[in-house]
Amino acid sequence: MNKKYKICVYAISKNEEKFVDRWVDSMMEADAIYVLDTGSSDSTVEKLKKRGVNVKVEIINPWRFDVARNKSLECIPSDMDICVCTDLDEVFEKGWRKELESFWNNDTTRASYNYNWSFDENDKPKVNFYIEKIHSRNNYKWVHPVHEVLEYIGGDHENKIVIDSITLNHYPDNQKSRSSYLPLLELSVKEDPTDDRNMHYLGREYMYYGKWNESIDTLIRHLSLPKATWKDERSASMRFISRCYIELKRYDEARMWLLKAIEETPYLRDPYVEMALLAYKLESWREVEFYCLEALKITKYEKTYINEPFSWDYTIYDLLSLSCFYQQKFVESLEYINKAIKMSPNNERLLENKQLILKHLNN
Repeated sequence: MNKKYKICVYAISKNEEKFVDRWVDSMMEADAIYVLDTGSSDSTVEKLKKRGVNVKVEIINPWRFDVARNKSLECIPSDMDICVCTDLDEVFEKGWRKELESFWNNDTTRASYNYNWSFDENDKPKVNFYIEKIHSRNNYKWVHPVHEVLEYIGGDHENKIVIDSITLNHYPDNQKSRSSYLPLLELSVKEDPTDDRNMHYLGREYMYYGKWNESIDTLIRHLSLPKATWKDERSASMRFISRCYIELKRYDEARMWLLKAIEETPYLRDPYVEMALLAYKLESWREVEFYCLEALKITKYEKTYINEPFSWDYTIYDLLSLSCFYQQKFVESLEYINKAIKMSPNNERLLENKQLILKHLNN
């Protein structure tokens, strides 16, 4: 290969021994690989070194993701041109270096590319969006204790490019604890209460922990921030507030917030589908049908992390089948269940529902 640039991969690790070989195989297109290990008790370090990876071990105490990322970035020689930050549970599709070199130029500072965050049972991407962790060697630093991001510190001339032909796949260890996220998010918001992104993340994290009132208060704070201008994320906060109100059995308020979310982002399926799910819970079958059909009018998939998998899988057709069934519209119900099964052919509940619909049609 005729190499235009010196390219390196860098990462942080802790107890990732089962991912080492797969990760290194994927990253070998780079000129060098650097890893900061933050205290593995398994064979991660030994396996990385055996594969030719440059490894440094350092304990970060108190733990912060941004500190660890910056220390890993410091390991990279100054003569590298392009730095590629990944995690050990991620895998590039082959040929990524060639694509990177074909798009990058001497003025480029950062690249966005495809990221498959999760996959379904058929190994098809469920959540896909752009990330931008490929950057020039200088003028960048990582910020925020968790959900850390790259901040450009080189002045007013950041030059970003998008490379659709590069894809990074995420295959996480779902057994790994994420218990540090909540206190780190609380710290992040304390450090910068004006940061809209982490305020949104904190509200979402409270929701994950079942702290319904804390989540509602935090997400409303997010919506009030002057920096909170990204409509997709604002809509997500509104949807999460609605979810919390549903858990509190305050359905009128849940509905009000979903209507706000629809008004905020009429181009996204998610608030329509969540409204249909709420209507399903309340057994309002005509509403279920209406909001599902409205969701299906939206055919463009916005490539952001905001997208919910249930807005693009079989769920809409499942809900339509159920709503038609309870409205005694069995022919339509069968049509929709067949579409749902086509998207999820091994779903036993869908298959059982189809038999029930056929039974009513044949009576």
